[in-house]
Amino acid sequence: MVPLSNLNPRAEFFSSYPGNIMSTATHPQLLTLEELDALPGGNDRDLIRGEIRKRDMTRRNRLHSRIESDLVLHLGIWVRTQLAPRGQIVSGEAGFRLQRDPETGVGIDIAYISAELAVHEPSSPYFEGVPILAVEILSPSDTQEEIDEKIELYLACGVQVVWIVNPRLETITVFRADAAPSLYSGSQVLDSDPHLPQFRLMLSDIFSS
Repeated sequence: MVPLSNLNPRAEFFSSYPGNIMSTATHPQLLTLEELDALPGGNDRDLIRGEIRKRDMTRRNRLHSRIESDLVLHLGIWVRTQLAPRGQIVSGEAGFRLQRDPETGVGIDIAYISAELAVHEPSSPYFEGVPILAVEILSPSDTQEEIDEKIELYLACGVQVVWIVNPRLETITVFRADAAPSLYSGSQVLDSDPHLPQFRLMLSDIFSS
């Protein structure tokens, strides 16, 4: 595990975060997720503090798909070792309403949610709250600015742990709001205590060909 102090989320960023998402100089109309869904178009957009954010929807390549499946498998096995009521593992751009007034709604590659969130407002098409863990697997089209912004957004909204998985470099970087980021690679073992108690993952199990 290698501390990455230069990636540590900055307090000053959080204090001015809305202005970093999109300029409000023109005072755009703020939308809800329901209003966004009613607009024509596909699912290639998020809602960030009430404003539409377009994102690239690239076809998942075979490496991305395999890593996502393997992570879901390992997390799912871990969840089954936990005492009831257990949380859940969800994947495939699972929809989350991270906050309201103004609304932020995103799709997340893989997430671990609490048992309470799993049963909260079951009729909603979105999970109405923040996951404990958010996992994003990088695609070739992702830019560093987009990655940094997503990390800051998740942490600012209350996600406790964020994993950024880099298939090309075969690394996982772990971000928390209260600690410096940590980089895992090679044969290192990733853990996310206390948020995922007793969870252990050897990276070679994920990145081995």
